[in-house]
Order: sequence, then C-alpha cells, then structure tokens
Amino acid sequence: MPMRITGAMGFLSRKTKDEDMPREADQAQTSEAVAEPPVPPEGPPTPPEPDGGEIHVSHGGENGGTADSEQGEANPAVPGGEAEDTAGTDSGRLKASEIMAPNRREMEAKRAESEDASEAPVKRAEVIAFANQKGGVAKTTTTLNLAVAFKETGHRVLCIDLDPQGNLTMSQGIDPDKVEKSLYDVLVHDMPISEIIVEREIDIAVASIDLAGAEIAMSTKIGRERSLEKALREVTGDYDFICIDTPPSLGLLTVNALTAATKVIVPVQCEYLSMRGLVQLQNTLKMIQENLNPDVVIEGILPTMLDARTVHAKEAVEILEENFGDLVFKSRIRKAIKFAEAPVRGASVLKYDPDGNAANYYRELAKEVLTNGSS
Repeated sequence: MPMRITGAMGFLSRKTKDEDMPREADQAQTSEAVAEPPVPPEGPPTPPEPDGGEIHVSHGGENGGTADSEQGEANPAVPGGEAEDTAGTDSGRLKASEIMAPNRREMEAKRAESEDASEAPVKRAEVIAFANQKGGVAKTTTTLNLAVAFKETGHRVLCIDLDPQGNLTMSQGIDPDKVEKSLYDVLVHDMPISEIIVEREIDIAVASIDLAGAEIAMSTKIGRERSLEKALREVTGDYDFICIDTPPSLGLLTVNALTAATKVIVPVQCEYLSMRGLVQLQNTLKMIQENLNPDVVIEGILPTMLDARTVHAKEAVEILEENFGDLVFKSRIRKAIKFAEAPVRGASVLKYDPDGNAANYYRELAKEVLTNGSS
C-alpha cells in the first residue's frame, strides 16, 4: 500500500511537470498569433458577419465546441465580455448593465431629488368644520353661503355634506335619494372622495340617507375616527377651503369632522337653550385635541337667526360676548326669508338674491374669517 501511494504521487508530479512545458509553448504560439494579424485573402472583401460574437458562440455550440474550447482556453478573437453581452441581447435576456443595482452616485442623486421635492412647500386647504349638536341653528345655511362667499373672493372651495339628512346636497339641487355614491362609500368602503364630488356653485361631496348607518358600519373599523381625514388627503392640495357640514349630534360623524378640521365655526341661534350646547361642544373638542387632533381650534362663535326686535335675542348676544369674548364674531346673521327660499331653487342666497341683505351678511363674515386667518 505505501508503494502504491508513492507511485501515485510520483505519477502526479511527473504529469504536472510534463504539462507545464506544452502549455508555455501553446501560450507562446497564441501570443505570436495575436501579435501578427492575418493577411487578408485576395479578391473582393467579404462583408462583415452580423453579430459575429453570437454566430461564433452558436456555431461552437452546434459543433460541440471549438478546439480552443476543448482545451479550456478562450478564443482571443472574441472577448468574453462582448460575446456575453451580445448573446444576452440576441437571446432576449437582459444585459449585465441593465440588471445591476444603481451605483452610489445614482442613489445620492435620487436622494437629493427626493429631498428637494419634500422641502418644497405644499399649500394645503384650510379645513373648517361647522358644528353644534343642537339642530336648527343654520349650520347648513352657514356652510353653503360662507363657502360661496369664499369662492366670490377667488378661492377654491369644497363642501362636505356629512349630515345624513343631506340638506346641503339638496341646497345645490341634488336629490340625495338618487345619489349612487356618497360619503357613506368614502367612510365605510374607503372609496376615493374624488369619485363623489359634484360641481355646482362650489364643489360638493354629496351625502345620502345611507350615512345614517355609517356609524354602525364603522364601529369595527380600525382608525374609524380618522376616516374622513384620510379621505381628504387626496384633495387637500386642490382647494383653499374645505367646509364640512356636520349632523346635529356629537357622534362618530362629528368626531370625524373635528379630527379632520383645522378650525371650527360654531353657529349659535340667539336663544338660551341653543347656547347651553356650547359647553358640551367645548368638552368634546377638548377630548379631540387631547387624543386625535391637537391643532384644531375654535375659529369663532357665530350668532345666527338674530331677531334684533326682541330683547331676548339682544340678551343672548350679550351672554355670548361675556362668556366667550373675542371668540364671538362681529358679524351677525339676521333672520331673512331669503334663507328659506334659496334652497327651493337649489342655490345659495348669494346666487338667489345677490344684492340682498342676506347675501351681504355672509360676505361680511367671509371678510372677517379671511382677515383673522391672515393675521
């Protein structure tokens, strides 16, 4: 057994030495062949073969490989990289340069572009919610007419009808019972809000009676309080103001409005019972600020349906100013029959009676809101 191992080792040693000599000779012959270019044959020049690298490779594959490939040496006439790229292109495969990951410079350039884009200021809409859990205080009237007054000054305005009664939708001549898609689909099924926006005097996201069941349908939804806020992200850069009409309650729909809003305007009828609801609204708004939307603030309290002929209405305004001070708007929305007639025509009072006192009430309010916002 030791003799056989020694013989085997000696055989391997001799074979290695014997193979070294012819390999050096082959290399010398190869270098000489490369150094001396072949003499072109006499006669007309032959046209170049298209994609010579590919033909050479496929020819070698058909013939079982060339002599150089049989000896394990590369053909010096066809560089390996070029042949590989050509073969990859002709066979429908991607080139190496196409599948390589971006280099560091390319990544840094893309990162710089994204940083520049993120640093560019993006103007977003001022979202104003009109809220009061007491009904019949002119929330819908104020939402629509103030929005139209904003548009008269050149602003882009969107109204959101979040009331299942659909009064804001009807005030623009749209029948809520015939609406195929509404805010119910946006809040419950995450439909893009752009699909339910209808263009009238202002753009309006319409409501339907289905909204009455939205709170139950959203009860098991994660992040249900932010459903409207998420939906508005799609269009917040397209408008200057988004005005939200809320239902007469402090339920989930109103919470969605307060969570999405940056400001809250509280219409208050100039009566004692209407003012008592302000305390509950303040408590709800405080919880919203602590848990969902710390940036929302009360823009102002708006006395509505004011009848200056009665002592009770004057006393109600005085109570508001004593308790809330500068939060009470200087503008007053007085009673006028035009506010009741305009929705029958499917229009705002600014369109129905543009030169009347009722329209001027909301134009003055728009000036006051815009002035407070700019200051």
